[in-house]
Amino acid sequence: MMTETITLGKALNHGLRRALENDSKVVIMGEDVGKLGGVFRITDGLQKDFGEDRVIDTPLAEAGIIGTAVGLAIRGYRPVCEIQFDGFVFPAYNQIVAQVAKMHYRSKGKVRLPIVIRIPYGGGIGAVEHHSESPEAYFAHTPGLKVVTCANPADAYSMIQQAILSDDPVVFFEPKRRYWEKGEVDLGGDLTKAFPLHAARVARAGTDATLLAYGPMVRVALDAAAAAAEDGRNLEVIDLRTLSPVDYPVIFESVKRTGRAVVVHEAPGNIGLGAELAARITEECFYSLEAPVLRVTGYDTPYPAARLEEEYLPDLDRVLDAVDRAFGW
Repeated sequence: MMTETITLGKALNHGLRRALENDSKVVIMGEDVGKLGGVFRITDGLQKDFGEDRVIDTPLAEAGIIGTAVGLAIRGYRPVCEIQFDGFVFPAYNQIVAQVAKMHYRSKGKVRLPIVIRIPYGGGIGAVEHHSESPEAYFAHTPGLKVVTCANPADAYSMIQQAILSDDPVVFFEPKRRYWEKGEVDLGGDLTKAFPLHAARVARAGTDATLLAYGPMVRVALDAAAAAAEDGRNLEVIDLRTLSPVDYPVIFESVKRTGRAVVVHEAPGNIGLGAELAARITEECFYSLEAPVLRVTGYDTPYPAARLEEEYLPDLDRVLDAVDRAFGW
């Protein structure tokens, strides 16, 4: 094993480097991904080592980036597109939902689009508007797209490589507030033995209630579970990892054991992923539930100014309050 303690951002960098090394058809493209190494330095050093033909600085034109990626994918390449910030993806939204998501079906399976669209998302970094969005529900709602998100460095390293290897288009959400958090990563591991890309993981085993979270909120859920343990409550935390398709069997097994479920995500609650999870859990686990499925989410407002974001983002206290309400039924 070549285990190192590195940040989530550095793990993504190593994963992208390994993908470039393993397949000459992998190309990285986006705004400032080359010489600058990306606004978060995720692609730092890659253009220097692999050249400008494989790590490509594009114009400030998200629709052009994705449109070009479609053409490259049809010609046999595996483009990895970086959208600089979550709120910048919307100029490319038409290309993603009208072309990337539908080409395989439109061609009766003859054309595959192995495109990865990397999107740093979420708040917590004190940024201005359009830099702290959580647009995952738009893409998870769209048939033909796979949607995943990592929550720790080990997953970041393996999942970005697995996404690039996939013949399906993958929207890869990266929790920007976690870029600098460290964890152990096996840089020499066999990717074929890595945890499956579209599988949920039990991040903490428990018996009394299930916390469902993904991306930046997994850390919040784990902290809440640790705090709840001081009051004698044993909470299970599931890191969803994949938002489309959702790994429902892992979720259902947990909720049937614990009898309670709380879903946590940064995005607004209205028609968010939590609503779908609550509906599916209620359908499948109705006779096991001791309380309604509760949600802890961002508010149904545009993302606020930076100095107010800590009031907006779900935190430990709001999660624990939901757990208390679940036990109050």
